[in-house]
Amino acid sequence: MSRFTSQHGGNRREVAQYLGVDEDTLLDFSANINPLGMPLGVRQRLAESLDKLEQYPDVAYQSLHQALAAYHAVPPDWIQAGNGETELIFDLVKTLEPKQALVVSPGFAEYQRALAQAKCQVHTWWLQESAGWQLDDGILSALTPELDCVFLCTPNNPTGLLPDWPLLERIAHKCGDNHIWLIVDEAFLDFVPQQPGFIPVLGNMPWVWVLRSMTKFYAIPGLRLGYALSSHTASMASLRAKRAPWSINTLAAIAGEQVLQETAYQQETWQWVRRENQWLYQALSKVPGIQAWQPQANYLFFRCDVPELDLQWALLEQAGMLIRSCANYPGLDARYYRVAVKSHAANQSLLDALQQVMSALV
Repeated sequence: MSRFTSQHGGNRREVAQYLGVDEDTLLDFSANINPLGMPLGVRQRLAESLDKLEQYPDVAYQSLHQALAAYHAVPPDWIQAGNGETELIFDLVKTLEPKQALVVSPGFAEYQRALAQAKCQVHTWWLQESAGWQLDDGILSALTPELDCVFLCTPNNPTGLLPDWPLLERIAHKCGDNHIWLIVDEAFLDFVPQQPGFIPVLGNMPWVWVLRSMTKFYAIPGLRLGYALSSHTASMASLRAKRAPWSINTLAAIAGEQVLQETAYQQETWQWVRRENQWLYQALSKVPGIQAWQPQANYLFFRCDVPELDLQWALLEQAGMLIRSCANYPGLDARYYRVAVKSHAANQSLLDALQQVMSALV
């Protein structure tokens, strides 16, 4: 079990305080943020917009919603932006008021937290290592009329794996047949350009909701920005009506408009993902005592087979590197870890540190 209390990656402050070091000295592999950093165009736009902080944001965020609608070629009334995707998870559960829900585990913890706050009974579909941590047709039998909603994360967090699209389609149609809301978390799908996800088919599936994050791909997690999409306009209007006003700050809304124009940055990111994902996966797979799964997104999931080794702590002590322990994910234990795919130099440093730790023990 991790020595730290945070339920998520990126907890540099807590780790630095525990170690008694400056948090800037840590090399953080626990948060899955684009290592290219914030796009230059976004930096410039934010710097030029500081005077707008003297005014209230547009309570409807019309410009942001129109930009998102144009980007995805959908009507603006299908979209609601929020102060990070996590806020929208909680808002959506409050709006839909489910009594019975299904979640896939291991998975993002905030689905269960949001459902628990709504006093919803949660059922779990367990991913199995023997099946490569992938969804299969077996989940279809769990999609019964007793359910009100299902949460799926594609690519999955923490495994980084993406179910086959035909299976996702079958899941969606089974949900529709049984009047189940399907909530698809596509927070990391921007890193997988060959997979368009559910947004292009929402018009034919009004029971499907899509959640997207803008902070990971564009390296702006401190601004907090995400959005939900649904063609079920009545439910979207209900979601919008129940939200607190001005939940998105002015600079986040401006950044959200600007990042959609950063096409060169997008291309550079996709080239980096293709190159570094494959390189790090192949290199890590050769380290004795490590079992890795080939990622689709910008993070890599692996198991450490050295008994009693706290690999997170060993890398902190030896190299000042913070990786994500997955011990607090239901269905996993202290053998499992997740690492962000970063720059080649950083990835090489991680590999060197892992080889030093493991070679002394295996």
